Amino acid sequence: MSGIAGADVAAAGTGAGATTSGRRRPRTRRAVLLPAALLAAAALALSGCGLLPQLLPDSATDGTGPLPDEPQGTVEGFGAQRPHWVACGEGMECADVYAPLDWEDPAGERITLRMVKHPATGGDPLGTLFVNPGGPGASGAQYVADNIDYAIPAEVQRAYDVIGWDPRGVGESSPVTCFDAAGMDEYLFGVDETAQLEPGSDEWIAAALDESRAFGEACEQGTGALLGHVDTASTVRDLDMLRAIVGDDTLNYLGFSYGTYIGARYADAYPERVGRMVLDGAMDPTTGLDDVVREQTRGFELALRAYASDCLNRSDCPLSGTVDEAMASIGELLARVEAEPLRGSDGRMLSVSTMLTAIITPLYSQDNWGYLDELWRTVSNGNADVALELADFYYDRSDGSYQSNSTEAFSAINCLDYPNEPDADRMREEAAELERIAPTIGRYQGYGDISCAAWPVQGVADRSPVTASGAAPILVVGTTGDPATPYRWAESLARQLDSGVLLTFEGEGHTAYTSSACVRDIVDDYLLTGSVPAADPHCS
Repeated sequence: MSGIAGADVAAAGTGAGATTSGRRRPRTRRAVLLPAALLAAAALALSGCGLLPQLLPDSATDGTGPLPDEPQGTVEGFGAQRPHWVACGEGMECADVYAPLDWEDPAGERITLRMVKHPATGGDPLGTLFVNPGGPGASGAQYVADNIDYAIPAEVQRAYDVIGWDPRGVGESSPVTCFDAAGMDEYLFGVDETAQLEPGSDEWIAAALDESRAFGEACEQGTGALLGHVDTASTVRDLDMLRAIVGDDTLNYLGFSYGTYIGARYADAYPERVGRMVLDGAMDPTTGLDDVVREQTRGFELALRAYASDCLNRSDCPLSGTVDEAMASIGELLARVEAEPLRGSDGRMLSVSTMLTAIITPLYSQDNWGYLDELWRTVSNGNADVALELADFYYDRSDGSYQSNSTEAFSAINCLDYPNEPDADRMREEAAELERIAPTIGRYQGYGDISCAAWPVQGVADRSPVTASGAAPILVVGTTGDPATPYRWAESLARQLDSGVLLTFEGEGHTAYTSSACVRDIVDDYLLTGSVPAADPHCS
């Protein structure tokens, strides 16, 4: 998408995940739609430490047993697999299973999917609770392995086997592969010829298209046929296969941010198989790319204003004046970085697109707003390192290497999930609107359509409404100050679903289950008993 990346990661602690729809812009003016799910675990790490000592969690998902016997080439055959669960970390079990590359041809080529299970501590589980933290591109396996006690309360752990899985194209499942670490550094942090061109000009658009085309070609070469089959509809069918593999008649599911889109599409495809389903930080399945970019740009601008207002009430705030004056000073700092990128101590350049990523990363959770204080202080003094560390956290980069393929998977999934017919005049109009509705960050959010315009695989998007007619009650959680998945998307999704029940959290940040005791109590009661509120309790 443009501007903001995706819905990104979800709620594991931050808000887990940016939105689910972002598309990468040309790197000199990159769109920042964040994959919400990635940020969920990120926020968790960010909120507990001194300044960025070690942002990235250690994966506990290494090492699995052998694959199950080759399944028969039928839908039923894949659902009948018996995974070989092996210990893979404290209290965890891991397994890989097969899935068809193409669900329309189950007898054809196969891929593998990674699962991590935390067995129910009570000994007699109600069933399995599948968890997806968002993205797209976030690892559900790592999320459960690293964050189980933060993300899932003890009483829910007693009642359910909790499983996180890496969706197709992601992490330890058959992955999307594009560049090595050096190539990703150049792609994300390099400064190229478009920096010398007028943004939005025909020449600039042509140069940006060439860059996006080169990235897509690298992904096609590194990934092969899988690149055309990492769409959400295929993941929904994978999820139903996993439900069958664990022996559950219905799916119990906790999805954050982009994970709510997976859940909503699952409910619509298999309403009779919906068990207890929670969709937190909800996406509206009908939203197009332009709406996602517009609403996320507006949302992060408002979140930045909320931060500025809070900061100005503190004696140690690095900003001064009124909220409008503080926002203007942030805009001036972005303009300075755009005009003269800063060099970090490792030699990488801090461009305005990377600076914007550094700003948005802490905005997923109010607990992380303090990192913005240090960001302003250091960048104002010509030091790029804190900004680069925040961007590294977002991109899952540590010590010069990428800990996951989240950025590559994010692009590949979104380019299939969103229709994309770029038009230069329309993109210019949308860019002007973004600058109008978000005076501080909007000017850096346009032209995201370019990132998928030259993608080597045609999109297969379905942006139709969902109804899930006949499904059991589905709990939809929305946060009024959510910058990545606007509250109105939760309202829309709850209206679309015949059995949708809206739970409102009146607060700041992306997703609510891990940040509001009120929301958590209601969600836990639903997961344990199946009961939903008679009316929206409006937690605050």
